[in-house]
Amino acid sequence: MEQRHLGRTGLRVSRIGLGTLTWGRDVGEQDAADLLKAFWGAGGTLVDTADVYGGGEAEYLLGQLMERLVPRRDLVIATKAGSVPDRDRRFDGSRGHLLHALDASLERLGTDYVDLWQVHAFDRETPLEETLQALDIAVTSGRARYAGISNFSGWQLAKAGTWQLAAPGTRTRLASTQMEYSLLQRGVEREVLPAALDLGIGLLPSSPLGRGVLTGKYRQGTPADSRGASEGLSAFVAPYLDEAASRIVDALAIAADGLAATPLQVALAWVRDRPGVVAPIVGARNAHQLAAALSVEALSLPDEICQALDDVSAPVHRYPDQDWSTL
Repeated sequence: MEQRHLGRTGLRVSRIGLGTLTWGRDVGEQDAADLLKAFWGAGGTLVDTADVYGGGEAEYLLGQLMERLVPRRDLVIATKAGSVPDRDRRFDGSRGHLLHALDASLERLGTDYVDLWQVHAFDRETPLEETLQALDIAVTSGRARYAGISNFSGWQLAKAGTWQLAAPGTRTRLASTQMEYSLLQRGVEREVLPAALDLGIGLLPSSPLGRGVLTGKYRQGTPADSRGASEGLSAFVAPYLDEAASRIVDALAIAADGLAATPLQVALAWVRDRPGVVAPIVGARNAHQLAAALSVEALSLPDEICQALDDVSAPVHRYPDQDWSTL
């Protein structure tokens, strides 16, 4: 699998990442083992997790599998901290909470460092410089090799990235931002992606298949074994089952037929090769689904197909996102 630099850093990662959101919850140990072995065997390196995935079980399971199946040195482990199970405060970006969470993650993972440590979301109740100081401490202490953020808006990312660059050699450059990005969700193109490109921060798209909708499996209804039919995740899928999404999925299916490919392959290739994107994170539930995603490695979309998909899925960009002189 092709390797790409993560932002303006020396860290290289596979251009498809393996997500573990459902590990320890919907994905058991055997399926997780099959996924990790298949991913590693295909040349994949980037494995994305978080301290809250499965209540910590995803990290623990990954740590157990690294010990038995895949050499730690062959993987780029990315985890996150900052989300908390508190209805009154969903995110805690305080230095104390973040560093405590990192130590707990390292214990579950069974390693003394992570390759990429990310703040899971912006915390409005904590000064940003305090949150970012936790990243600096993690890197200088050797507990994290690189640092990033996740789910920051455009102005939040720009402020954080600029703050870190203001004291070179003292503060840690942000390597990445993880955001949802797909043909069904192109909101990052308004401000997040331009800021990331300008600051040299690599984008790691989550839900690159539109929460599963871009595979086309919902075109004839909701399959009984799908996330859209599950009690816990149906609300997660529902926003992408409207009429606008249906038009995009139909266009994607037509493009896939013309290329003798699948909608999954075309949708993943589209987001993988967007400017600023480093590695879409694929959350496969079993080895069969992962194999379908990894098969995109050999696919590059013709310019005409990319333009047609761009047109049918284009978000509305008006003032001030669009150049005022063109309005």
